[in-house]
Amino acid sequence: MSEIKVNKISPRTACGTTTLGDSGDTFTIPAGVSITNNGTASGFGATGAASWNTTVKTSTFTAVAGEGYFVNTTSGEVDVTLPAGSPGAVVAVKDYAGTWDTNNCIIISNGSEKIGGSTNNATLNTEGLSATFIYIDSTQGWLITDDGLQSVADTNPFMVATGGTITTSGNCKIHTFTGPGTFTVCTTATCASNNQVSYLVVAGGGGGGGNDHGSGGGAGGFRETKSPVTPYTASPLDGQPSAPNRITVTANAFPITVGSGGAGGTGSNNTAGTSGNVSTFSTITSAGGGGGAGGSANGLNGGSGGGGNAGRTQKGSGNTPPVSPPQGSDGSVSNYYSPNYGMGGGGGATATGGPASSTAGGVGGAGATTSINGTPTAFAGGGGGSTYSGGSSGNGGAGGGGKGAIGGTPPSPGAANAVAGTANTGGGGGGGERCTPVYSGGAGGSGIVIIRYKFQ
Repeated sequence: MSEIKVNKISPRTACGTTTLGDSGDTFTIPAGVSITNNGTASGFGATGAASWNTTVKTSTFTAVAGEGYFVNTTSGEVDVTLPAGSPGAVVAVKDYAGTWDTNNCIIISNGSEKIGGSTNNATLNTEGLSATFIYIDSTQGWLITDDGLQSVADTNPFMVATGGTITTSGNCKIHTFTGPGTFTVCTTATCASNNQVSYLVVAGGGGGGGNDHGSGGGAGGFRETKSPVTPYTASPLDGQPSAPNRITVTANAFPITVGSGGAGGTGSNNTAGTSGNVSTFSTITSAGGGGGAGGSANGLNGGSGGGGNAGRTQKGSGNTPPVSPPQGSDGSVSNYYSPNYGMGGGGGATATGGPASSTAGGVGGAGATTSINGTPTAFAGGGGGSTYSGGSSGNGGAGGGGKGAIGGTPPSPGAANAVAGTANTGGGGGGGERCTPVYSGGAGGSGIVIIRYKFQ
C-alpha cells in the first residue's frame, strides 16, 4: 500500500479542478477522522439526515433546517414551526417521553407552504414516533421519509384559532373573553360544518338606582347560539334554529368587545342607574342592561330593563333593541307605599324583575344557565330592589345580580348597602336607598364573550 503525506492538494495552474481517482474507485474515511466543509458541497444529493439537538423541547419553537429535535409533550401540546422551505431542507422530530398520543406535537408550516400537499398543519399523535420532514417543492412541500407513510403527519381537518383564555371540553375548544380582545381563526376546517361556532355574548349589566328610593338594574343582554357540531346543554335562549344567528367563521381576525357594567345611581334624589355597555362578536351585539329607577327618575330600557316604582316612575323594557330570541326581560315596578317602600327588581335574561311590596324589594329577574364553558353557569341576572328600614331588600337574580340596599335614618341595625352585579356575568346592580350616609345603587357587572368549536 502506497502512502502520500501532504498538507495541501491544489490543481495545476489554470486547471481549476482536481479529480480524485477514477470511476469505480472507493475512498475510505477511517474511524475518528473528521471532514470539515467550509465551502459549498454539490453533487452529493440530499441525504435526508438531520443533526440532532439534544436540548429537549418542552414548549413551542421554530425549527432550523438540518436539525432534529426531541419533543416532550408531558405538560401539554408543543407546536413546531417549520423553517422556510428550500429543496433538500431537513427537519426531524422525536417523541421524547412517549406522550404524543396524549398531548400532540403539531407541525406548523411556514406561511402558505404545504405539508404533504396540504396547507393545513400536521398533527403527530403516535406514541414514540420519530419523523423526518424533507422539503421537496411547492407542490408537495414537506414530505415524511423515515416512516415512509405521510399519514403519520395527519393534516388537521379541524379549525385552529387563537385569542382569549383557551380551555377544552371533550372534543371542543373554548375561548373565553373577559375583556376586549381578538378571536383569530388561523386555519379553517376542511369540513364546512366544523366552521360553525357556538357563542355566548353577554353585555354589561345596568347600575341600580339611587335613593329616594332605588330599583334594581337590568341584566346585560344575553345572546347564545349553539352549533350542532359542538354538543353541550345550551340555555332556553339558544338561537340555533334561526339562521341569522348562526356564525360560520372564515380565516380572519374577529374583534371582541366586552361591555363594562353601568354605574349605580348616586346618593342624591331622582338619579337612575347608568345603563351597561354592549358586547359584540362578529355580527352579534348584546345591549347593555338598563339602569334602575331612582326616586322620580324612570328605569331605563336595555338588554333587560331596570326596575321602576309604581305611581312615580316607569319600569325599563327589556329586549331593546329587539332581537329573536329575546335577549332579556322587563324590570318590575314597586309598591312604593309605607312603611318600607319596596322597590322593583331589574329584569333578567329569562324572567322579569320580581314585584315589590310595601315591606320588601323585588328580586332580580333570573338569568340563563348554559354549559358552553364546560360547566353549567348562570349569566345575566337582574339586580334586586331596595327597601327602607324594617323591610327586606330583594335578592339579585341568579346569574350575578346584586342585592338591593336596606336604608334607614339613622341607620337601622339591619341597614345594608347595595351589592354590585358580579363581574363577567352581566348581572344588574342592586338598588340604593335613603340612609345616613346615603347608600348609592350598586354597579352592574361586566359582560363576557365565549366561543366554542370542534377541534378534534
